[in-house]
Amino acid sequence: MQQIIADAVHAALESLRASWPALEPDRVAFTVQPSSRPEHGDLQTNAAMIAAAQLGARDKRAVAADLAAALTFAPGTIARVEVAGPGFLNFFVDDRYYQDLVARVVAADDDWGRLTLGTGQSVNVEFVSANPTGPLTVGHGRNAVLGDVVARLHEWAGYKVTREYYFNNAGRQMHLLGESVRARYRELLGAPLELPEGGYQGGYIADIAATLRAEQGDELAAADEAVFRGAAERAIFAQIEATCARLGISFDRFFNEQSLYDSGAIQAVLDQLRTHDLAYEADGATWLRGEPLGLDKDRVLVKSSGEPTYRLPDMAYHLDKLGRGYETVIDVFGADHIDTCQEVLAVVRALGGDTERVKVMLYQFVTLTRDGQQVKMSTRQATYETLDGLLDEVGADAVRYFFALRSPTSHMEFDLALALRQANDNPMYYVQYGHARINSILRREEAAALAAEPLDLALLTDEAERALIVAVSRLPEVLARALAEHEPHRLPTYAAEVATAFHQFYDRCPILSAETRALARARLELAQAARICLRNVLAMLGVSAPERM
Repeated sequence: MQQIIADAVHAALESLRASWPALEPDRVAFTVQPSSRPEHGDLQTNAAMIAAAQLGARDKRAVAADLAAALTFAPGTIARVEVAGPGFLNFFVDDRYYQDLVARVVAADDDWGRLTLGTGQSVNVEFVSANPTGPLTVGHGRNAVLGDVVARLHEWAGYKVTREYYFNNAGRQMHLLGESVRARYRELLGAPLELPEGGYQGGYIADIAATLRAEQGDELAAADEAVFRGAAERAIFAQIEATCARLGISFDRFFNEQSLYDSGAIQAVLDQLRTHDLAYEADGATWLRGEPLGLDKDRVLVKSSGEPTYRLPDMAYHLDKLGRGYETVIDVFGADHIDTCQEVLAVVRALGGDTERVKVMLYQFVTLTRDGQQVKMSTRQATYETLDGLLDEVGADAVRYFFALRSPTSHMEFDLALALRQANDNPMYYVQYGHARINSILRREEAAALAAEPLDLALLTDEAERALIVAVSRLPEVLARALAEHEPHRLPTYAAEVATAFHQFYDRCPILSAETRALARARLELAQAARICLRNVLAMLGVSAPERM
């Protein structure tokens, strides 16, 4: 309905150009929003006030009245339009529109909420991309869930989505990994433990070494660090894939950082930067000139040791992704990557990459709490709070729902006790229970008998019935907004609104014991529509929709 109103307002503004020569309809950046109070209608727009400002008109209400008079709607959509306040237009949706929508939702079933915004367009979503130097942490878990939900939302909107994992298997940290495993392996052979400075100390390192000893015996006593590095990389990444699978996440493509070295892509970036006088040598290192790129200072690209900083492969990687032809490239990064993102995109832009196609989604970090007290998990893994440990405690549904629940830009406190509680203050339980409650009604014999009878949705006139229909109707618009703003938390927020509207409807409007069978039949259809809506939102979130609880 928001789109119907927006299209009608655009058309009305165009029709008024002859009367208002100074009007530029394409520059009237108005919004259509739900009304905050029932007496103000269902939706409202500020279009008249924006247009009045453009025209230099003092009487905004007069402009609003002219705009209202120019609006046209199809029969059965908008019952009336009123001018309110300083020039708002309030829209009262025809009851018939909402009543007919119930049947449309039930007919659409699994497809209710799907959009065609992305038809013919491709999107690359890169997420997780944790270095294969240890198990996934709780922080990686938020990245994983946000990335997968963003991917799912794009799929629901018709995009062809590629889920990509950037496999960072080059650089100093991988050598330290190999040296750490070798030190543990040699310790098993009786040698003193000599971990490298800055090496990895988690229990998983000793596990990998023990596996190698069990498989190879003493044969690797004199083996090169690369042997241990390769074994550790394979073992750790297998664990990463298994953890992602527990969350219902799989990737379409794994991009190997080493391939950027092997193909010469990294050297090509350096050569181009030198050609454009954006790189220079100083103190034995290669530096990026910051000022021509709008950066606050110069940055090291290649250390005096000859080792590239992590920025350089990222630049080559993004040029590679853009070169594959995706209409949109989405990166899901922790908030600590904000400076690096700006540097990488500045270079990519300078080298001809279309960075308008790159959308960076930054998220804040996670604190685990139990009833308000911070907790630590998996102490065996040194300083790690592992994602597997969290999954073991609360399960995949809760991990996915809670990580999607808050805005990515907000720090998140994950309350373990709340996630496990089977009560209405648990936001996931509240929504899932709403779905299960509807299913319990639909399973009854009386419901099956009613479903075969004629349907008259015009009987749905109660305030609670209308409120539930309005809530269900908003799914396509909520999805579109979540996509446009890269805000997946809008989905669980919306799911709670639908669940609340259903619970209030159920408490006020008996279904199977309604005054007449015709009314019971209509209310049963509305309950079915609510069930479909909740199930589809949960599917977008990758969370189960239980039929019994």
